[in-house]
Amino acid sequence: MALRIKTEKWRLSQLAAASCAALLLAACGGGGGGGGTATLPVTPPVTPPVAPADASFADTVAYSGAATAALPSAEERAATVKAQLTLAGTRIDYTATSGHLTVTDARTGKPAASFFYVAYTADKQEASRRPVTFFYNGGPGSASMWLHLGAFGPKRIVSTVPSNVIVSPTQFVDNQESLLDTSDLVFVDAVGTGYSQAIAPSVNQDFWGVDSDAASFRDFVQRYVGVNGRQASPKVLFGESYGTTRTAVLANLLETAGVKLGGIVLQSAIMDYNANCGVLDPGAVSCEGYIPTYAATAAYYKLANPAQADLGSYLQQVRNFSATSYRAAVAAYLSPAKTPPSPDVVTQLVNDTGLPALVWQQNINYNPNTYQGKLLPGQLIGRYDTRVSGAAGGPLAVDGDPSLTVVNAAFIETMRTYLDGQLKYSARSNYINFNGATDRWIFRHDGKDLPDTIPDLAAAITQNPSLKVLVQSGYYDLATPFYQTERDMARLGSNPNIQLRNYSSGHMIYLDDAARRAQKADLVSFYGSVTAGK
Repeated sequence: MALRIKTEKWRLSQLAAASCAALLLAACGGGGGGGGTATLPVTPPVTPPVAPADASFADTVAYSGAATAALPSAEERAATVKAQLTLAGTRIDYTATSGHLTVTDARTGKPAASFFYVAYTADKQEASRRPVTFFYNGGPGSASMWLHLGAFGPKRIVSTVPSNVIVSPTQFVDNQESLLDTSDLVFVDAVGTGYSQAIAPSVNQDFWGVDSDAASFRDFVQRYVGVNGRQASPKVLFGESYGTTRTAVLANLLETAGVKLGGIVLQSAIMDYNANCGVLDPGAVSCEGYIPTYAATAAYYKLANPAQADLGSYLQQVRNFSATSYRAAVAAYLSPAKTPPSPDVVTQLVNDTGLPALVWQQNINYNPNTYQGKLLPGQLIGRYDTRVSGAAGGPLAVDGDPSLTVVNAAFIETMRTYLDGQLKYSARSNYINFNGATDRWIFRHDGKDLPDTIPDLAAAITQNPSLKVLVQSGYYDLATPFYQTERDMARLGSNPNIQLRNYSSGHMIYLDDAARRAQKADLVSFYGSVTAGK
């Protein structure tokens, strides 16, 4: 659907042996989409002249997110605006740059894709010591406006999450949790989203796959670094949802290409699709990773028995139950004998999740899609944030997720007006917030029909043992549950450079004011560790 902008809805209705086309969720070879050699740096075209301050750019190109769309050619042009932001009493003068960079096909040396980005760089800073962070959302098929306008850019949309009230008119304010005091910020859109598009003979769909997408991002990072002289800067990747899948592959590709990273941030991560019952048929894989999220949700709606005052301690108990009694019960249930759960296990599930005993007796491996519609009679709870709910069949449920509906329109409307008004970049066509690429995406990776990117992350860490990793998750996220992420990351073993942080929020952690402040504090500490050796 056109309004499912951030559709990291990666559920599979049916996994075919050779295809992942039905997958719905929350730079491999050189930009041309087929592969390319990751160990060879891309030779960039001639560096364009630096645009003067406050230079507007009226882009006459009409961009398309269609699978077969391609630009006949592309220019590296941008609008630049000087602005100020005051954080904690300190004024930051910065430059906002909105425009395009071209990546080339490593095999042919010809232009392959034009990437749209918006960069915020603090003025009068020593580039070699100043981190630069590359932000992107996921989908796949989503533009990166969510992180851009909701999280850590210099401006943000005011959100009332977890309220289910749609704020009108939209408030767009200076962001007191912006990361601009800590890092320069580059928000980049995947090919076929925003104003990014393939260049003929490549087409958008050439970049719609785990490997080809990550390769194109690798080439963009290299191009941005080269054009802007940021070779010595600490470099950080920040991906959300499918963007974390991209990040693991991208980190490995960049390290292989000789681009050393300082750190990566994985927000609302999905690392291994093959271990996730929200992706696969729950008859094939355990829903263990979701039980603590069910429990957090039940506690929020006061359905947990007994009532829980300390959420953190309670969820640790639920983790322990999930990893022991529940795990064993699911294994027996999924076995050929299809052994039903014991009364003790059923009772514990009833107490923790708020669902009646009959539900668990009929199917102990209860998937998140069903939980979303069954917890509250006559209500649909949010998938991205279970604290947001709406009447089933009502206006908040029209897109299948009330927590998306309450913020969707505000982001769509504000992105275009912000670019055109404050950032001085105007375009002929609408900003492509979501392009529907999920149904065409090639999820196959590393010999599997669905990606498992923990080995990619392990390979990046092996190449760069000093790489810092921060994983941030929300307790109320049914799209990428925090405990499933913890289980995936545990495969990397004990590593002091890997930190996991959970927040009382949903998939888009930053939409909750308290969670965003806590998230920013953790990020500032993380960046301190990244730059400690510079």
